[in-house]
Amino acid sequence: MSIFSRFEAFELDVLKEVGNIGAGNAATALSRLLDKQVDMAVPRVSLLPFEEIAERVGGSEQIVIAVFLRVEGDAPGNMFFIIEEESAKRILNQLLSMNINQQDGYSEMELSALCEIGNILAGSYLSSLADFTHLSMAPSVPAIAVDMAGAILSYGLMQYGEMGDSALLIETKFLEDHQSLEGHFFLIPDPESFEKIFRALGVVIE
Repeated sequence: MSIFSRFEAFELDVLKEVGNIGAGNAATALSRLLDKQVDMAVPRVSLLPFEEIAERVGGSEQIVIAVFLRVEGDAPGNMFFIIEEESAKRILNQLLSMNINQQDGYSEMELSALCEIGNILAGSYLSSLADFTHLSMAPSVPAIAVDMAGAILSYGLMQYGEMGDSALLIETKFLEDHQSLEGHFFLIPDPESFEKIFRALGVVIE
């Protein structure tokens, strides 16, 4: 994608700051929700081709838990918060004090809790991006699924028609008792939305 060559260090630093502020807002919101201290590391932020998304979470056949939202407003797109099963179970056990049985899958309450965490993270990051770009961007009601990463990504994107060919990746880490609990947050703007976001961040597109 030729636009990547114009996306220089300064603009990437802006996106990193977006991720950092979003992480701080998410940590505060989660702390209030859980009534306990929740810390989050400074997230890693990168841009990557769409086809590499599944690889970042273990491959197309990796079983994951995914929270999906549609971004509505000036720069529509798709958002996914994806965590591997082991991280999901540790989040439930350590952050939420839920003792999940490895063999029994996930109860409705456990899925609801994971969905709410994904919703808070997505809303925090999206709000930070909207503040930086001065674009109106609001998340839809979230949906959650447990399936292979490739199937989840294909279904979620197929539901909403044309997609962009690139994603903004924010790798999130919760810090709990010196252990990190990792998740991956992807924003996949619709084709015309990427240009709007880049222009709002000061990237000159010819």
